[in-house]
Amino acid sequence: MAGPGFRPAPDRRPFILRNPSVMYFLAALAVFTLGVTLLSEATGVGFLSTSFVKTLGKTLCLCLVAVAMDVVWGYCGILSLGHMAFFGIGGYAIGMWLMYARTEIIVAESLAASVIPPTPDEVRDAIGSQIFGVVGASEFPWVWGFASSLPLQLLMVVAVPGLLALVFGWLAFRTRVAGVYLSILTQAMTLALALYLFQNDSGLRGNNGLSGLQNIPGYGETSQDVISIAFFWASALALALGYVLFAWVVSGKMGSVVRGIRDNEARVRFLGYHVESYKLFIFTLTAVVAGIAGALYYPQAGIINPAELAPIASIYLAVWVAVGGRGRLYGAVIGAAFVSLLSSWFTGGGAPAINLGFYRIQWTDWWLILLGLSFVGVTLFAPKGIGGLFDLIAERRTPDRTGDYGPNDGAWRKEEGREE
Repeated sequence: MAGPGFRPAPDRRPFILRNPSVMYFLAALAVFTLGVTLLSEATGVGFLSTSFVKTLGKTLCLCLVAVAMDVVWGYCGILSLGHMAFFGIGGYAIGMWLMYARTEIIVAESLAASVIPPTPDEVRDAIGSQIFGVVGASEFPWVWGFASSLPLQLLMVVAVPGLLALVFGWLAFRTRVAGVYLSILTQAMTLALALYLFQNDSGLRGNNGLSGLQNIPGYGETSQDVISIAFFWASALALALGYVLFAWVVSGKMGSVVRGIRDNEARVRFLGYHVESYKLFIFTLTAVVAGIAGALYYPQAGIINPAELAPIASIYLAVWVAVGGRGRLYGAVIGAAFVSLLSSWFTGGGAPAINLGFYRIQWTDWWLILLGLSFVGVTLFAPKGIGGLFDLIAERRTPDRTGDYGPNDGAWRKEEGREE
């Protein structure tokens, strides 16, 4: 038998092998990605249309931002109602380069036949007129200062959401704002940003937003079915990497501290941990990942406008996580995929209308009500969400070890958000 000072040898296996749930998720994602690719129009099979492949690619991006939301809410206990703002900022950042580069090609082709070659300033003025003519302007605002450079705009995809989250989180956490007050602050931040972007002088074309983002500069001869598969693979890779990253973050000592902050922040602070630093790290990291997800989402959607940053979008994000199962990374993926695909089916005309004789149910009108009722039902009757079904399966497979030689039921710790 081991003595009092015995310590088990550390498990030196790779992180993924030490966490079977991560390995199972990556395997399922790989099979799904390969299956969609083989059935797409890009391979010639054509069972899945290009538009549906784009829908699936966008769904993977929504799953990624849902995982980020689950980490900040389900694990750290911060109900952020502003993470879709970071998602939209990432979309705007990449959309600025897409519009600039595409317009530059169009302007260069139109000026190629000029007797006198245009100067760089004339080309830039022509690009500005093309982009901002819809809002009655022609000069480039300062926010477009790096729009001509893809590397710099990719840097903005992560830098702007990260910096905004860092500043906002530092101001909020240092004053120990928590609970519903913090949720209201994040929602106010999102509303203020959306209202600012709605103005024509915001520099981002106001209510018109950025359009034509599905046309990738330099790939004008490439068909949309090939582009859709490329973005689908990029979205799947981003989801896989993001899932592994967050699974690593919420495991080990850091994960224990983060869950402790969620369950009893005062006790964690009493133990000597700098709670504000942990919360700020989680808030900023999830904002950066949300920005990356948005940068992959909107080239597949083709357009972004300020309505995408409205507070209701962040509320939807919280609903997805709650329906899938808060405190479970795979639950966030399930919830986002389930609700977003179901929303596309109901609002896209896939669900047949029901004629009751005295009233005809059109699901495009009733979908939001159905979603709200589902959220209330899950909150009241299934707080573990869809992901809780895996707990029931695991409990059925676990042998009964209670009795004279085993711990009783009260000895098992059944805390919400347990990660298998």
